[in-house]
Amino acid sequence: MIRSIFVLALLATPTMAAPPNVVMLIGDDQGYADYGFMGNATIKTPNLDKLAAQGLVFKRGYVPSSLCRPSLATMVTGLYPHQHLITSNDPPLAKGKAKAPAAKKDEKWLAMRAEMVANFEKSPSLAKLLGEQGFISHQSGKWWEGNACRCGGFTEGMTHGDPTKGGRHGDLGLTIGRQGVRPVLDFLDKAKAENKPFYLWYAPMMPHSPHNPPERLLAKYKDKSPSIHVAKYWAMCEWFDETLGEILDRLEKNGQAENTIVVYLHDNGWIQDPTKDAFAPRSKQSQYDGGLRTPILVRWPGHVKPGVDDTHPVSSIDVVPTILAATGVKPTNDIPGVNLMDAAAVANRDTLYGACFTHNAVDIHNPAKNVRWRWVLSDGWKLIVPDAKNEADAKVELYQVTKDPGEKNNLAADSAKVAELTKKLDAWWPAK
Repeated sequence: MIRSIFVLALLATPTMAAPPNVVMLIGDDQGYADYGFMGNATIKTPNLDKLAAQGLVFKRGYVPSSLCRPSLATMVTGLYPHQHLITSNDPPLAKGKAKAPAAKKDEKWLAMRAEMVANFEKSPSLAKLLGEQGFISHQSGKWWEGNACRCGGFTEGMTHGDPTKGGRHGDLGLTIGRQGVRPVLDFLDKAKAENKPFYLWYAPMMPHSPHNPPERLLAKYKDKSPSIHVAKYWAMCEWFDETLGEILDRLEKNGQAENTIVVYLHDNGWIQDPTKDAFAPRSKQSQYDGGLRTPILVRWPGHVKPGVDDTHPVSSIDVVPTILAATGVKPTNDIPGVNLMDAAAVANRDTLYGACFTHNAVDIHNPAKNVRWRWVLSDGWKLIVPDAKNEADAKVELYQVTKDPGEKNNLAADSAKVAELTKKLDAWWPAK
């Protein structure tokens, strides 16, 4: 049932003596429909289902880019990739190289990675903004942007960020989840003991491959799935949900849940290839909703009324302004998102934008050089415009996604609609 977002408004103003704690729970490579609360009857996600029932669920959430590093950087900064300059996972490859070079052996590649981190550090970050208000903070899981404390502003972090010691996108932080969540629980206990406001970034590489779930979970899906590859992925989704349950349970046990705003989303989509351990087309790294959509959940007891909005599209660019509004911190002027607790702002915005980029940058200084596609979503229509530099053979695509969620019927022959949406897209960012 669709419930009007106008009844899901903020129930209290964020101007209070004690600002809420902040917990960000971030999935990695998960399909937007692969949750119980999103209607999946096979995959078991009881902890996220409970969180959804207690909070505000935006079913039509998007990330601006379907690749993990730029997507995560947007969640940290509240900026689009072309603003924070993290458009790709890695620097340009040396000619003839198929993968990122061994870090210890390529000084040029190391220098470019360091420069990408330096570019990122010029943008605002939640940990730094909240730290200025006295918050302690903890990073675990995916974190591409150098040392989590020195570069990201966390008071505690699991990521050392040194590529010469094996660091690339999380190093020690990537043990979280698969090897338990003890560092996170210890941090929550510490915050309670010290009676300090806190910010938690929990972004385990789950259900991201390798899909190596415990046998007890895999056994539940073997006879329900079309292949072992799909069964492993489904089991990973449940395993990830279990780790979230441990964290949410500790918040309750510690008496921290009532004054904590919890936000959940994932970095990009995933459609499991049933024939091999890989993602299928039209998901991760693609310009399609299978790669760009994510549910977005916001729970703040006593302040956000539980409900479901499956009408209005929202974006991960909205996460930072939502958290800043809740904590009473003024956002910087260049943050483009809206406060998800502001019902009118969500309802009145009629357009979302995004861009997908090359996995390895062409130019770490010029985002336009790395564009594969730009896209715009307006009034149920989605226009995808390829960039000839990197997608020479691609065609303009136009879909009425509210009626054609699988993006099967390309309506780009409607030249008037293409022109209308192209004008909006170019006004947002011409990528030149």
